[in-house]
Amino acid sequence: MVAPGTEPEPVTDPDAPGRPTLRHLLLIPVITALLAGTLGGALGYAFAVRGGAGATVLGGAPAEVPALAQRKPESLAGVAERVLPSVVTVRVSSLGGTSEGSGFIATADGHVITNDHVVAGGSGKASVVFNDGSTAPATIVGQDPESDIAVIKVSRPGLRPVEFGDSDALAVGDPVLAIGSPLSLANTVTAGIVSALDRTMQAGEPGGPVRYYAAIQTDAAVNHGNSGGPLVDGAGRVVGVNSTIKSLVAEGQEAGNIGLAFAIPINQAKRVTQDIIGTGKARRTVIGARADGPTGVAGGGLRLAEVEPSGPADGAGLKVGDVILKINGRPMTEPTDLTALVRKFAPGSVVTVEYRRGSARQNTSVTLAADAK
Repeated sequence: MVAPGTEPEPVTDPDAPGRPTLRHLLLIPVITALLAGTLGGALGYAFAVRGGAGATVLGGAPAEVPALAQRKPESLAGVAERVLPSVVTVRVSSLGGTSEGSGFIATADGHVITNDHVVAGGSGKASVVFNDGSTAPATIVGQDPESDIAVIKVSRPGLRPVEFGDSDALAVGDPVLAIGSPLSLANTVTAGIVSALDRTMQAGEPGGPVRYYAAIQTDAAVNHGNSGGPLVDGAGRVVGVNSTIKSLVAEGQEAGNIGLAFAIPINQAKRVTQDIIGTGKARRTVIGARADGPTGVAGGGLRLAEVEPSGPADGAGLKVGDVILKINGRPMTEPTDLTALVRKFAPGSVVTVEYRRGSARQNTSVTLAADAK
């Protein structure tokens, strides 16, 4: 019972909704912010983990791509990208198995240039593997063992022939790329420079043909399988056909790159290719004279042991016993030099020959000819 004159003490129902106090009002946004931050961090971590990223940010902020990484058309990467679709892997079956080398598309209708030693001993049938991995059968059009050039033919639409350069315009130090399939590794590109020019070569396997050419020497890495592939200049123009290497290996071991590779000048290879396509065989340029070994005397040179009657050398007044000192300014020191350098030129070319007869030095012009065979 309530005493008169007094108000009853208010009673609060613990289960009834109450009015929030100031303390409660302040705690609500704080807790909400903490919950939001925690939830956002958890979601961000989950998305980061799912995307493969870790908690640590690697690298700096994105910057403008440097000029050297933009792969401009004139860059080495741009040159490689342009030339690679015109380079093929060449495979030829024979009784001894399958030989493999490289080649490049010379005409839009499917003529491919490669080395003779890549297709030598084959059955006349070959196949090529293109840059995109597709294959096509090929037939051998013709071969010239002494220049180490062969031409095969594929039938395929949309072929992109290479652009040819001028091997006579090369200078020592010019940048070059070697492209091919070394050790069956297709679409391989290596870079180097022209190390030397007119490096006279005499190559060939025992019992096989002897190959002569005045080679372009390069330090671009070249290995087995690069044979027949293009050597291209800094503009992407083919200036040579990769052919041989020198290596420091024992007999019976497989040779590898030591920075001494040699390519057939493209001016010579083009001439041989056109002969093969046109007539099935190539003309061989001759001077109509044969030299003995080095004279072994001061001033060097090659002594002529034979001069063919009515041949180019005879017509220019050269005689047996004359010592050939230079051809077009190129010193003669080995019999290989005379043969290889002459074959660099087309039949009908006129070269200047510096020679010694007795104690007198003289010059004469020789019009080179094609071999009668």
